[in-house]
Amino acid sequence: MADRRLFVTKDLNTGAIIQLDQAQAHYLLHVLRLQEGAQLLAFNGKHGEWRVRIAKAGKTGCSIEPIEKVREQTVAQDLHYAFAPLKQGRLDYMVQKAVEMGVSVLQPVFTAHTAVPRINLERVRSNVIEAAEQCGVLSIPEVNAPLNLETLLQACENERVIVFCDERAAVASPLAVLSRLSGQKVTALLGPEGGFSADERKMLLSRKLVCPVSLGPRVMRADTAAVAILALINAVLGDWR
Repeated sequence: MADRRLFVTKDLNTGAIIQLDQAQAHYLLHVLRLQEGAQLLAFNGKHGEWRVRIAKAGKTGCSIEPIEKVREQTVAQDLHYAFAPLKQGRLDYMVQKAVEMGVSVLQPVFTAHTAVPRINLERVRSNVIEAAEQCGVLSIPEVNAPLNLETLLQACENERVIVFCDERAAVASPLAVLSRLSGQKVTALLGPEGGFSADERKMLLSRKLVCPVSLGPRVMRADTAAVAILALINAVLGDWR
């Protein structure tokens, strides 16, 4: 069971005893059926990954004890992902894949054609942690409160290049476009299923640090397009190079 991973919020260091919350205790003791002395891996996004053992398991709770550090903390790549919220099941999938792709910030954005008027941020954060636990990720992406598109553009102005998926982009090759952005901070922006409105597209294209990118001739659903654009950015600008 040493390959099981658990995210904790407490500091990880030798000699610490970390009391788990009720949900984590239930998962270890009743779902995985682990007992006192069993070992697993734990991380908190700050102190690397540690091998820990269950120090106490009982009806009143469960605690773990760090034994040794097995991986040093990694620095997350500076890749932000801004997206129009989707319906719940597909949003869960998209968030999980974004974590696997190494984004450092998840930024919900409401647009004119966004079909989902609200987003459950706690559910998003739970999906972030679950994806990190399952995929060996050490840095937990930040989940921000929603913004409207104009506010996002103002927040990024002069700071970050916004790469947005645009089926009418002038240059067909996304690799050619992205290769021009080397050394710059990037925010990937994906609109809703209905795309950006004419006014929103005009607003995007009027900004200095905005880069339209084509994803080719195929029509993709938003969660598929998310994987595509993040893979392209990683391949050209990120940690796949």
